[in-house]
Amino acid sequence: MKTASPSKDATQLPALTEIRWHGRGGQGAVTAAKMVAEVALGQHKHFQAFPEYGPERSGAPIVAFTRISDDPIQIFSGVEHPQIVAVLDPTLLGIVDVTKGAPDDAVVLVNSDLPPAKLRAKAKMKGRRLYTVAATRIAVETIGRSIPNTPMVGALVRVSGLFPLESVVEFLRAEFGKKFPPKVVEGNVAALTRAYQEVQGE
Repeated sequence: MKTASPSKDATQLPALTEIRWHGRGGQGAVTAAKMVAEVALGQHKHFQAFPEYGPERSGAPIVAFTRISDDPIQIFSGVEHPQIVAVLDPTLLGIVDVTKGAPDDAVVLVNSDLPPAKLRAKAKMKGRRLYTVAATRIAVETIGRSIPNTPMVGALVRVSGLFPLESVVEFLRAEFGKKFPPKVVEGNVAALTRAYQEVQGE
């Protein structure tokens, strides 16, 4: 297993970073998109986070977007050329063209127990920089629920280098602490941290 190294593997992102999230209803893709944006706010950056409206029933494929910038954002459409693609459900790889519009050096982060090389072969994915993390398993073991969004955020922070891990942990404790008991908060912190540590790159 080759874990991702933030110093070696973190993407050199431009001033405007665009992230596209692919998931299914109920997996928390929209929440993850908003979480990353809210962490960006705490880092004094400009941001956008919004879903692409469509079928909202549980299990239906959904798309959400996050933009983060050092400067005011003057784009008001969906993300068509993401530097980062986060896929919360690996079954979407055979249904949706998750890499559509993504440049050849884009990061693709997939919730999967498979190492990147095996997933690439199985999905017949060409190009891009592929990372995997067992986000659902981590969520079950730390939070007690099979919702992979918090682990996916942890893995994304690792492979992108967008924020220090400590700032995301601080955000979780502050914001989740307003809504949830300490056990749930610390479960999410553990999920975030484990995914940050366990994400694998090629």
